Amino acid sequence: MTWSEVSFWVVVGLALVVWWVWVAASRLDRLHRKVGASRAVVDAQLVRRATVAAELATSGLLDPASSVLLGEASWAALAVGGSSAASTVVLPADLADLLVTDGATNDVGEWHTPAGMPDRERIESELSATLREVLDDADEVAALLEDPTGDELLAGLSSAWYRVQLARRFHNEAVAQTQAVRRGLFVRTLRLAGRAPEPRTLELDDAWPENLDRPGARTLARAEDEADELR
Repeated sequence: MTWSEVSFWVVVGLALVVWWVWVAASRLDRLHRKVGASRAVVDAQLVRRATVAAELATSGLLDPASSVLLGEASWAALAVGGSSAASTVVLPADLADLLVTDGATNDVGEWHTPAGMPDRERIESELSATLREVLDDADEVAALLEDPTGDELLAGLSSAWYRVQLARRFHNEAVAQTQAVRRGLFVRTLRLAGRAPEPRTLELDDAWPENLDRPGARTLARAEDEADELR
């Protein structure tokens, strides 16, 4: 084999290596973008759930103790989630007075983000636990469903919670895929990830409340009842 042939194949080999590195780096970049986009979706759905929970807490449909507990948990979740609503939400005076120990409120009861923001996963898990506790009594949930406002709020909460579960699942799958690629020998050797931090899964308690219908459950139940009547 002549030197020209050797040079040709060396150039071809280098070109293939460069092409492979470019493909691998591009794929890794797309995966990181996917993780970022999926996390943004999770954040949006968590804020949506906390917003509905806050509306339920201030609706006047719950007993005072449940309103305070749910109000505290939901506003903490809004604050840690970076929602703009958390900084200017006007609370009922009695609820604002009871929450003042955990954050600063002004004269009109506007909630301000406390200093030293707690961990997001813990705060969201506490909101899930509080919601399950508030919705623990099937009779109270039935009473909420009989009220038009309560029915609308529970439907909104059900929809938001379901979307949280789906979004978190997709996010964690994207993270797992990205982590697997980053652990590859060539990716680690060539440091194709650059300075991008390694993504991590979002681990929080989002277990479904026993007495909260899933989206579309009542519609399906009514359809089944109508089908039974026609038989």
